[in-house]
Amino acid sequence: MLRKLYEGFVLKFPIFVLSALLLIIAALAYQSTKLEVDASAETLLLEGDADLQFMREVSARYPSGLDMLIVSFAPESDLLSPKSLRSIDEISKDLKKIERVDSVMSILDVPLLENGSSAIKELINDITTLRSSYANLEKAREELLTSPIYSENIVSKDLKTTAIVVMLKPDTIYADLLAKRNQARAKAEQNRTKENEEALTAAIGEFKHYRDELRIKEKETIIQIRAVLKEHKDDGALFLGGVNMIAVDMITFVKSDLVYFGAILFALLALILWIIFRQARYVVLPLLICILSIVSTAGILGFFGWEVTVISSNFVALQLILTISIVLHLIVRYRELASKYPKVAQKELVLLTVLSKANPSFFAVFTTIIGFLSLMLSNIKPVINLGWMMASGITMSLIIAFAAFPVILMLIPKKALYTKFEKEFALSRLCAAIVDKHGFFIIGTAVCMIIFTIVGIQKIRVENSFINYFKPSTQIYQGMQNIDQNLGGTTPMDVIVRFNTEEMAEGGEDDFEAEFTEDKNDPKYWFTPKVTNTALKVHDYFENNEFVGKVQSLGTMLKVGERLNGGRELDSFELALIYEKLPEKYRDMILSPYISIENNELRFTMRLIDSDPNLKRNELIQKADEDLKGIVTPDIGTYRLSGAMVLYNNMLQSLFKSQILTLGAVALVFFIIFIPLFSSVKASLTAIFSNLVPMGVVFGFMGFAGIPLDMMTITVAAISIGMGVDNTIHYIYRFKEELRLHGGDYTKAMYASHNSAGYAMYYTTISTALGFGVLVFSNFIPTIYFGMLTVAVMIMVFFGAIILLPRLLLIFKPFKIR
Repeated sequence: MLRKLYEGFVLKFPIFVLSALLLIIAALAYQSTKLEVDASAETLLLEGDADLQFMREVSARYPSGLDMLIVSFAPESDLLSPKSLRSIDEISKDLKKIERVDSVMSILDVPLLENGSSAIKELINDITTLRSSYANLEKAREELLTSPIYSENIVSKDLKTTAIVVMLKPDTIYADLLAKRNQARAKAEQNRTKENEEALTAAIGEFKHYRDELRIKEKETIIQIRAVLKEHKDDGALFLGGVNMIAVDMITFVKSDLVYFGAILFALLALILWIIFRQARYVVLPLLICILSIVSTAGILGFFGWEVTVISSNFVALQLILTISIVLHLIVRYRELASKYPKVAQKELVLLTVLSKANPSFFAVFTTIIGFLSLMLSNIKPVINLGWMMASGITMSLIIAFAAFPVILMLIPKKALYTKFEKEFALSRLCAAIVDKHGFFIIGTAVCMIIFTIVGIQKIRVENSFINYFKPSTQIYQGMQNIDQNLGGTTPMDVIVRFNTEEMAEGGEDDFEAEFTEDKNDPKYWFTPKVTNTALKVHDYFENNEFVGKVQSLGTMLKVGERLNGGRELDSFELALIYEKLPEKYRDMILSPYISIENNELRFTMRLIDSDPNLKRNELIQKADEDLKGIVTPDIGTYRLSGAMVLYNNMLQSLFKSQILTLGAVALVFFIIFIPLFSSVKASLTAIFSNLVPMGVVFGFMGFAGIPLDMMTITVAAISIGMGVDNTIHYIYRFKEELRLHGGDYTKAMYASHNSAGYAMYYTTISTALGFGVLVFSNFIPTIYFGMLTVAVMIMVFFGAIILLPRLLLIFKPFKIR
């Protein structure tokens, strides 16, 4: 059937077939203009995560900090010198001029509670700041250095660095459209009617349109802020940090890597193909097919609205690997036939090439698709989309390669082959000799590799450090590190404690509360000893954790109040007085973000020291969750951990379970596919084993090298097993053919297979390994790891397929040749 298709149509009308193919790709190229990049924090969250819904509820009650940027400033002179304070004031004024900036807060604006009267009533009526003409600078210095509110929050421990907080104008439209989209999605998932699906599509479209407009504004705002900081660079060291800045910079890095490294990768591939083949047709043809495949895939992504995220940003590089592999197998087979049958017509050579590589290429692609579709077992939409992206991408590569390759060859004349590279750099022949003469060494090495894998995998950490995603030379790294080390950490985490209503009533039955009408929402009745004691215990627990930076809560105010009272704790009356009478702008700084009387709860906010290499995020969360059971007991109320730290950890743990733990299931599926393909259970087991051993070495290396499994590197599992079976299928398929031709002689079949399929595997490995080496120059560390690990995977699976696999075939002799 395939022969009839090619003989009667494809090879008979090559110009028509090529024109039709280019026309279809042109239509997809138009759709590729709709492809978008999304590097927002939302793309890294777990779909349907209950903690995500809880965090959104908490964010609705308290300021989220998502519309906040931090400028860290380390002046040349003393922080409280007139020159430094003047610089801070000028920077603040310049920042306020930016359109999207709502307000700016610095040490000039914070209330100095210990600078005036120590009497609570007088204090709240006369708040002193550094802008006050009567402010005592020495008292201010002492308070900033030692106050639980300001130390490691607004100023560093050594008082050399301060934070300037830039509040952006709140965007209620974005929040409303996000809520509308989430509601439409939940409704469509519960009841998939046409009406609900249309409403969801409309909500997504409306949200994306506004989000894209907002991103342009956010990028302009970041540029404007950085311009202000550049103007004041002579005043001291200035660094910018914040969620918005990270999102803007990550989109820039992703787009830059897609364009810049894509171009370099193509140039390197062209150079390598020229060195190997020394003929323009064998350089232009594979690169042309790669371009057509990538453009087609980008068109499909644009058509379906699949966005490129941080996780899927390397889909272009991945598709290059897979496409070049398909084309090189076709080229090597064609050159082999042309060399063996020099007098055969071009049409026959092309037909024989396509027919002989159709089956192994189809099954190689099919198994690779299964490897990538294993990504769909996660609950993270960008990871699921990466699976769909690569499945559709490799399918397009197969179709385009088997359509474009034969028709283009039909349109150009035959040409004498350049074979000098094969003769001078015959690595496959060397590998064949090793397989034949050093069997004991190969098996011994495989055993050592298994031991290496077992020990190394136990050292692998599942971590997600955002600071370490960027090179130290980048602004984003410098800003985050400065804030992380000097201003109390970067990665936020919350703890919400909700008190039992009946316990609150009981806790309020003391002499003070008896004087007032019972009202649980009245501050005079709410600040009971049970509330204050719980606030201090939870606060102190996290403050004493070495990996937690700054902790802010009601406990902070209680500690400050004790200092103001000369060592005596604030009583309920004094707390209620501060809460009610403190000017609103100061209450919003030091109390409102941590108390919700109407919801009967306390909020504890903290930032983790993300740059600490010893921080184990999952362990910290689990231990905190367990330890809090002894502090917030059931008779007091309930508690729950929340924030970005919890959500990212949930995402990573889910991804780890869905990918690493499903590798066994994927290997089982491959084994089932291999049995009818190879017609041998022993051959199928051999194929699986020769893939798992080299793949395991890569993970063992990650363990010994201290490379953590994170949202990027964890996808290497699907990539490595997908690429590994590609080589295996091509080799075993060719080995069976050669075994029949050589009358069942396994050794001769092995040498012949190395001299045919071995070259294609060799060329693919050289091309992609050297090409992916350029990714180490990226500013984005996950891209560097991706490039490095991809190179390691390509090399290991190549040697697994060309040395370990044939040696096992010689040992077990799984095929019976009649």
